Amino acid sequence: MPQRRSVHTAPRPPVIGVTACIRTVDGSRTHTVGEKYIRGVTDGLGGLPLLIPALGDDLDIGAVVATLDGLLVTGSLSNVEPHHYDGPSAAAGTLHDPARDATVLPLILAALTAGVPLLAICRGHQELNVALGGSLHQRLHELPGRIDHRAPDSPDLDIQYGLAHPVTLTEGGLFQQLNGGDTRLQVNSLHWQGIDRLADGVEVEAVADDGTVEAVRVTRTESFAVSVQWHPEFKVRENPFSLALFGAFGDAARAYGTRRRAR
Repeated sequence: MPQRRSVHTAPRPPVIGVTACIRTVDGSRTHTVGEKYIRGVTDGLGGLPLLIPALGDDLDIGAVVATLDGLLVTGSLSNVEPHHYDGPSAAAGTLHDPARDATVLPLILAALTAGVPLLAICRGHQELNVALGGSLHQRLHELPGRIDHRAPDSPDLDIQYGLAHPVTLTEGGLFQQLNGGDTRLQVNSLHWQGIDRLADGVEVEAVADDGTVEAVRVTRTESFAVSVQWHPEFKVRENPFSLALFGAFGDAARAYGTRRRAR
């Protein structure tokens, strides 16, 4: 009788929700996600990206969160509308995305409540702070003493996403651990807005030399939940810290997914 071969199944990849924006493409309203965020999930942590449309109230947030092992809140060219944090009216010409605001702000809160691991990037870093009750500076480059955090004026992505300035990591914090114990890290910079009033329930993990809050960790949940103002997803495998950050996010998502399926 022939022997039965043992069957080895590959570990199930974690399902990572990836937030989308609304853009008009050839006259049509379109839900879009930059490929670098998708590659951050596939290449940075071996996950399965699930794109979340910006449908606002027409999206069942609870059902979405129930399917996720992790949530990646993406960056965007648009800015959070200031009425969400009682801020002054935005300057003329500022790009907004109300459908994204209506989707992502409640999605962040639902994910944190459920304990879903979360990594938020750039606009996502700002959204996390607003969702938890903080506020934003709308034009950092106009504030006295601040450096210009906007992207270099170049069509070359390697220049746009090139390392721009250092940040100091909080002594004893998670990011210092991910950085091999070093408290200094070089990051890229492609943003206009930044955190003003820090939300309750978060701790600063990184700050730029001009005082701009560059990363936070959510303390109101025991799950992995962090945000960064820079873009670690760009060529994630070429930057040791970016790979460590996505790796930690992936480990947390796998652990959460195992517990979720057991329930």
